[in-house]
Amino acid sequence: MEILHDIIKWINGYLWGPPMLVILFGTHLFLTLRLRFIQRYVGLAIKLSFSRDADGHGDVHHFGALTTALAATIGTGNIVGVATAVALGGPGAVLWCWLTGVFGYATKYGEAVLSVKYRVKTSDGTMLGGPMYALERGLGKKWLAVLFCVFTSIAAFGIGNMVQANSISTLAQETLGAPLWVTGIFVTAITAIVILGGVQSIARVCTLLVPFMAFFYILGCLIILFINRAVMVDTLVLIGQSAFSPQAAGGGFIGASVMMAARYGIARGLFSNEAGLGSAPIVAAAAKTNNPVKQALVSATGTFWDTVVVCAITGMVLVSTIIRFPGDFGSINGAVMTKRAFAEIPVAGPIILTVGLLTFVYSTILGWSYYGERSVEYLFGKRSIVPYRVLWVGAVMVGSVVSLPLVWDLADMMNMLMAIPNLIALILLNGVIIAETRKFLWDGSIHDVAESFHEYVPDKTKTE
Repeated sequence: MEILHDIIKWINGYLWGPPMLVILFGTHLFLTLRLRFIQRYVGLAIKLSFSRDADGHGDVHHFGALTTALAATIGTGNIVGVATAVALGGPGAVLWCWLTGVFGYATKYGEAVLSVKYRVKTSDGTMLGGPMYALERGLGKKWLAVLFCVFTSIAAFGIGNMVQANSISTLAQETLGAPLWVTGIFVTAITAIVILGGVQSIARVCTLLVPFMAFFYILGCLIILFINRAVMVDTLVLIGQSAFSPQAAGGGFIGASVMMAARYGIARGLFSNEAGLGSAPIVAAAAKTNNPVKQALVSATGTFWDTVVVCAITGMVLVSTIIRFPGDFGSINGAVMTKRAFAEIPVAGPIILTVGLLTFVYSTILGWSYYGERSVEYLFGKRSIVPYRVLWVGAVMVGSVVSLPLVWDLADMMNMLMAIPNLIALILLNGVIIAETRKFLWDGSIHDVAESFHEYVPDKTKTE
């Protein structure tokens, strides 16, 4: 097992190394240019997030699909992951992390366009989509679709399940003194209640949980930024300068080159928002819509909220606190750095951090359960759904009581392997993305929808 673990870590060194990060970030830039800076429609996209297509086909509404995707992407990477990037790459890593969100918006948009464009309806009316259907129906490469689903289903059990469950139980033990098995039983039970109800159940919970957890965490960050307001200008200047010039050691930061700032900032940003990995478009395909561009705009806002907002605010909290108290940050451990920053809020700070981490991690378990389920269904059919959900619930219990470094590294490897077939689909089908965008957006039809926005607001006199 040790030899296998060493091999996996060696492979991860390449998969998460500079070449793959350049390919991912390069795809972001390529699609941004091809789509004429689709980011400029973010305001419209946020409005559309709260709309509903009365005659749309799908399983969940726009906002439900968005919050389910956000549930999977907003996690420990937004908190501890950003701190690790700052520790290893210096303050400039914050800007590079932010840029992955800005340019990754285009990639997340493109993924969703293809997902809705090539989705299929099953005999019971369920909508299925994602990179696997774009690869099969758009490119005619079923073998690549199969590979994507294999990678996704394995990654889901690791990074989306056991690792997250272990994080919850460990945190509960450290902060509340709760035994691992007690937390495990509780998390397993509430997970079973939600995921056994299918995507509608997951979306309902995520619609309530995600806005709450994001607001709660961001409010805590804003309080810290207000406390640190005297150094905010210095914070922004340092982040900007360090992103493009070498950062000298000292002042609470280790010495970091521009390459290190870019590498760790981009890596953490990509890991956090998952743009290019192909996960979020799986749930985008379930949205009730007849317009792939409309849902794609909504889906892309996930990257905006996840990285452009949450990761950026976390980075500023960390850097501003380090500037104020450089002597308190001798450790480069991301978790330690984050705890010290939130200690700025008397009494409530640790509570905000703990609640934020617990809800972020639990929501990840819910979001990734859907990704894994759809991948397994593609491989083995509908008969595999119930056994999969039972295994998923069981894996939550196992992950809660057993720490498995091998599972974490294997999931990391599979997570990045997902990106390879997905990027192939994005690059080779970029013409389809452009054609759909021209048809529904550039020709003005989407603006007609926006102007008659009230028609798509839920009618409160009707039942769901």
